[in-house]
Amino acid sequence: GASRLDKTLCAAPTTAVALGMYGKMPGVAFEDYVDARCIVLWGGNPRVSHVHLVPFIKEARQRGAFVAVVDPVRTFPASEADLHLPVLPGADLPLALALIRYWAKWDALDLPFLARHATGVEPLLEQAEMWTLEVAGAATGVAPADIERLAREYAERSPAVIRCGWGPEPAILAMPALLGKFGVRGGGYTMSNSGAVRFDRDAVLGPIEWSTERLNQTQLARQLLSERSPRLRALFVYNCNPVATVPEQTLVLAGLRRDDLFTVVFDQVMTDTAMYADIVLPATTFLEHWDVRVGYGRYAVGLCRPVIEPRGEARSNIEVFGQLGRAMGFSDEAFGWTQEEAARRVLDAVQTPDGIALEPVDDGITWKPAFPDGSPIQFGTVFPLTPDRKVNLTPPVLGQAPYRWDPVPTGRYPLSLISPATAKTVNSTMGQYALDELYVEIHPDDALPRAITDGDRVRVFNDLGEVACSARVSDRIRSGVVLIPKGAWRASSGNGATATALCPADVNPVAGGACYNDARVEVQLM
Repeated sequence: GASRLDKTLCAAPTTAVALGMYGKMPGVAFEDYVDARCIVLWGGNPRVSHVHLVPFIKEARQRGAFVAVVDPVRTFPASEADLHLPVLPGADLPLALALIRYWAKWDALDLPFLARHATGVEPLLEQAEMWTLEVAGAATGVAPADIERLAREYAERSPAVIRCGWGPEPAILAMPALLGKFGVRGGGYTMSNSGAVRFDRDAVLGPIEWSTERLNQTQLARQLLSERSPRLRALFVYNCNPVATVPEQTLVLAGLRRDDLFTVVFDQVMTDTAMYADIVLPATTFLEHWDVRVGYGRYAVGLCRPVIEPRGEARSNIEVFGQLGRAMGFSDEAFGWTQEEAARRVLDAVQTPDGIALEPVDDGITWKPAFPDGSPIQFGTVFPLTPDRKVNLTPPVLGQAPYRWDPVPTGRYPLSLISPATAKTVNSTMGQYALDELYVEIHPDDALPRAITDGDRVRVFNDLGEVACSARVSDRIRSGVVLIPKGAWRASSGNGATATALCPADVNPVAGGACYNDARVEVQLM
């Protein structure tokens, strides 16, 4: 049978840790941020990827909330944030551990809360012991005084909420538990709120068992080029553009060029990946098919209905995989469902934690969980969905060396490369229209010794590849770090390579997730 794919490009380690620590407990609702008196935005940029959260942050600040941003890039102007901690990529753990050590020494830990609601506290506190403000400052590139200021503001203010991005360390998620920031509206943390609504697959499809191998999506390039037996002979790509998104882009392209690889791309547009396909199948857009979508910010379940007929020969996922299944001789009922039937069966199989009902927001289109008082209060009206209903601050998924920091060596490449979402490239969808010319953003202190000025043509390179683009010199990004936008297509680059050409396909020991920010590079004038 076909190999199974571990979808590790987005948030795999974070999801595994959130499940291990809190069981993906529903997070603080966006609208409750207005009640917070301290908001920490760590590893995410709501101004481009969660714009519907920004008005609530602004309102909270107008009410007196302290807003801190932890990011290598100054994503919020000084008029909208009180403190910016420009942490070096990969150094979030030392920063979080320094905060935890400070609170422990300051007797700020909420010991009664931890005794009632937490396990695994001691291993975390032991690992934090070495991280003084000065040691953490050297490792993170953040001024010790700013670390101390964040520690005090977060400890002294309540309600306090942390908005976590998709790649932060588990120590960040431990912070609200250590200080007992739960139990009040606007207090706790928010990651993805999609866990508040779950799909019971067995209720729709029945129990399914697989015996085929699992392949890590992050390491697609290595798998395509492997001489293993049996060798991969066919690739079906849908809902994805791996040439733009998978690490080690140069090797991905080499794998797709194999004469003995049969590639099918099923997409709405002619992506960079589709250019290497043997067959391209036209897919419907969201305007043309039925679907069920679960919000990962706002608490909502939506039944999406088509508003126009499919154009040309475009077909939906349900239609194409149903037809393929029947053509291959499978008789399972699901292969014969219509789009609407499949969507309504999925909707009927949606579950919410602790029996919380779904209530309609409007006429058969949108539903939301009917939390007591309208939205969840962590450790008040919702609790961890772990077996013992407690938070496990050192879950087994962290392995044998939890909270140990392993910095990425720089060697010949002194600059850390990040490739975050931007206002025009939240993902790679329609990337051919979003970015006419690829650029690298570089701090003046890094540009000056390299004789780089704004608008210069430069090469960004390491042992994996090279990207030709223009330079944008800006103090918005911290020194020692450069930025190439996420999701760019090859046509925007001077040599047909984008940020993923510089990203290693090494994987996180937790859940095998992609390590995009482990890329280390040099920048030179062309």
